[in-house]
Amino acid sequence: MTKTIWTLVEIENGQPARSSLEVLGKAAKLGRAEAIVLGAQAAEVALMLGEYGAQKVYAHADATYDTYLTLPATDTISDLLQTRKPDLLLFPTTYDARDIAARLNARHRLGLITDATDLQYEDDELRVTVPWGGENVVTATLPHGPGIVLARPKAFGVEKVASNTAEIETLNSPINSASQSIKILDRVEVASEGPALEEASIIVSGGRGLGKPENYKLVEELAKVLGGAPGATRAIVDAGWLPYSYQIGQTGKTVKPTLYIACGISGAIQHLAGMKGSKFIVAINKDENAPIFAAADLGVVGDVLSILPQLIEEVKRRKAH
Repeated sequence: MTKTIWTLVEIENGQPARSSLEVLGKAAKLGRAEAIVLGAQAAEVALMLGEYGAQKVYAHADATYDTYLTLPATDTISDLLQTRKPDLLLFPTTYDARDIAARLNARHRLGLITDATDLQYEDDELRVTVPWGGENVVTATLPHGPGIVLARPKAFGVEKVASNTAEIETLNSPINSASQSIKILDRVEVASEGPALEEASIIVSGGRGLGKPENYKLVEELAKVLGGAPGATRAIVDAGWLPYSYQIGQTGKTVKPTLYIACGISGAIQHLAGMKGSKFIVAINKDENAPIFAAADLGVVGDVLSILPQLIEEVKRRKAH
């Protein structure tokens, strides 16, 4: 029996958020994907979702969803759940989606699984892959009725479906005034240099093979000259070299760049879990038996502290011509 899976599509700058399209594509592979899009630009965004796998879209074009925190969205989805019976709600792991998922979980006694990196149906049983602690991966399931799964960013790709047009159901129910209690007064965008780690097409990542914190500047410099983003292993984040936002791996961020350069990284399974989807992997490590070489498309055996300065200068030289 085909499963009906709802996804929540968030809007960023008039477009569906990438994290939302990731889970929408996965939902389309699992069964019948139905999307919910809320906000002033919902009608326009709803028209785009068929090509990403949605067979039906519930759209409520009301600016209230953009002006107040997640209570209006929670109320609308909660009302839909009273009359429609999806088999699963598959949401991206964003601040808003996590808050909505927690509220729906409490209101409707829905099962909730977070931090999913994959999910599949085996017959009628949902099996969800979830990192557990620093070294383990477990399979979780929802034993009774519909539930909610929050998927990690970049766990799935974004794929277009040729010639697919979604049925659009326009919602126009009034929004409860009681849910308009927490208003968004301002939005502040934090300036950052270079691409975000999750969105970068090139990532240069460092590990314990760099020796000491001061040497991480080589990773940052190579990332900068390549137009990419710097990343790190859990080991050097735990050692206090860098903040958690740099961490890639099973308990950090999942990335899928075109090029991933691993510098002084041994290749523990926990790190590989966060970057193995990279299109091309280059590894630099002085230990020729390091596990990272098994995953690499190109391996360089040598001292990363000698190789990186030469690589940086060569990239600069080529860019100058």
